[in-house]
Amino acid sequence: MSFKLVNIGFGNVVPASRIVAVVASSSSPMRRLKEEARKGGKLVDASQGRKTRTVIITDSGHVILSAIQPETIAQRFASDEDGLGAGVSLTEEVKRKKRRES
Repeated sequence: MSFKLVNIGFGNVVPASRIVAVVASSSSPMRRLKEEARKGGKLVDASQGRKTRTVIITDSGHVILSAIQPETIAQRFASDEDGLGAGVSLTEEVKRKKRRES
């Protein structure tokens, strides 16, 4: 069983099959959606403390925040076979994250 994973930045990945929408976070409806998800316990902040640029909505109703531009995530979602972008494997992405944390 293989999963297509989409890199949403900083070593975080989301299964492509669960993504319903990838939208910019700047509009008022998206701000309201973030607040509702926070209150409902369905908000996942993957922005690592940086400015949120993208809101990813999943089929389970979870709202995921990312600091990567929506266009970049959409390209990764649409083009790459493994979703990780620029030929980077999941293992290499995890290694990079660990190096940044040390």
